[in-house]
Amino acid sequence: MQTLVVPLIAQLPTLLNTTASDASWVITATLLAGAVITPIAGRLGDMFGKRRMLIISLALMVAGSVLCALTSTLEVMLAGRILQGLAMGAIPLGISILRDELPREKVGSAIATMSATMGVGGAIGLPFSALIAQVADWHALFWTAAGLGALCLVMVATVLPESAVRTPARFDGVGAVGLAAGLVSLLLPITKGADWGWTSPLTLGLFAAAVLIFLFWGIYQLKIKAPLVDLRVTARPQVLFTNLSSMTVGFAMYAMSITFTQLLMAPAATGYGLGHTMVMAGLVLTPGGFVMMLLSPVSARLSARFGPKTTLIIGSLVIALGYVMAFFLISATWQILVASIIVGGGIGLAYAAMPALIMGAVPLTETGAANGMNALMRSVGSSAAAAVMGVVLASLTMPLGPVNVPTLEGFRVTFAFAIGAAVLAAIFAALIPKRAHGAAGTKPVDRERVKA
Repeated sequence: MQTLVVPLIAQLPTLLNTTASDASWVITATLLAGAVITPIAGRLGDMFGKRRMLIISLALMVAGSVLCALTSTLEVMLAGRILQGLAMGAIPLGISILRDELPREKVGSAIATMSATMGVGGAIGLPFSALIAQVADWHALFWTAAGLGALCLVMVATVLPESAVRTPARFDGVGAVGLAAGLVSLLLPITKGADWGWTSPLTLGLFAAAVLIFLFWGIYQLKIKAPLVDLRVTARPQVLFTNLSSMTVGFAMYAMSITFTQLLMAPAATGYGLGHTMVMAGLVLTPGGFVMMLLSPVSARLSARFGPKTTLIIGSLVIALGYVMAFFLISATWQILVASIIVGGGIGLAYAAMPALIMGAVPLTETGAANGMNALMRSVGSSAAAAVMGVVLASLTMPLGPVNVPTLEGFRVTFAFAIGAAVLAAIFAALIPKRAHGAAGTKPVDRERVKA
């Protein structure tokens, strides 16, 4: 879902008979819907069943994909992309199910593998999406997504047991609306600020609204008995600093998606571009996605031996190392390939460690909501990266024929930001306090004791 429409970005205005500014909502709508639903889906999973919410998430993805596959109009496409975004809570829900269902000795490696898929899917999805878009009608992208979603839906419905763990409480509808309003007010100007102007009344007004909404939302969450997000748990140092690390790692990860692809596809006339097609660029970056998956069991073993905090620090520093290489060596395809593999390896280590830290610090009945909030922080980091990198690359340009293109210096500035974000993630991870008695997140569920 993250990279599905990337091959179509330049063609979307023509395909949907709209302007480039309006076509960008095809990406923004999914981002906003995913950010809003992720913590809400986690909370609903804790209350009403994680398998049930997972099935609903996949059904929404299938419905959204079919809707997009059947249309060539912007309005219907946006509706479909919003439905796809509403499925983004699937992986946090799945991570929580693993904690509930698996025996203790298998939880760490299973969660590490599943967490790594958040990076793997985007990495391997890009070349496949580009290939489909290149050889077939663009609607085939969405039919493919619908088919994969339907397959997952059938498998979950027929194979996966429902967790016995429940949080008996009334759903906090007011809190959900407040969180949605706050996130939209925050992420909308982050993603559209470059188009609207960073000092425009609309951009500044939405940022101010986000501050006020989150202030009153936080006060409300602290007062009610069963809040959507337990801010007291979220404020625990182990949860707080893990979430801050998640945000900065999300920033660093998305920087690779933006900059490496552009470098590979830029024409040789720029002096730095390698002139590859979208398909070839995607194939060059694909090994980094597989490295994320291959290193997830390594991350689990490191976490079991030294603790997930140490693994998160190592992963963040490996990400920084990859961008340091990119800062100095990006003149050949193999150099970008190696840099992407190093960054991908760091992301695999870091992503796999985060759920273990979160679940080691929250009650068993709140794992869905806590994992959802952690995934949300990654989304916020990715959104901020898209905005920052976009501003940098749009500011440092040079003429190439009738258009302006980013300079090599512009790309190096983005790498410097990514290095800073990765180092900051390592600092946040270092501030996570050690637990005295191991990770609570690996405790098996006593299904006779916990009643639905």
